[in-house]
Amino acid sequence: MSENDKSCPIGETLQLISGKWKAVIIHLLGQQGVCRFSQLDHQLPCSRRMLALQLSALQDDGLVAKHIYPVEPPKTSYSLTDKGKSILPVVEQMQDWGSNH
Repeated sequence: MSENDKSCPIGETLQLISGKWKAVIIHLLGQQGVCRFSQLDHQLPCSRRMLALQLSALQDDGLVAKHIYPVEPPKTSYSLTDKGKSILPVVEQMQDWGSNH
């Protein structure tokens, strides 16, 4: 099966959560609900640029929603979409498996 073949559900799922921090971000948002960028930044040992890139990719895939509040300085928060919430059990199982092995 080629990389361009979208008929593999496992491959499609892995594509959505691939990347070192995507699954961790989904897990944190699942636990905490709504998070500001700075909250996520303090909890992850990655650069701010990497966090921004991973959040942007999760938004593009429809797993994370970004809300910008019209205040100065700008306040931004992130939360899981319904699609993101639907993949949360998969990520939680990964967390459980990793803890046990």
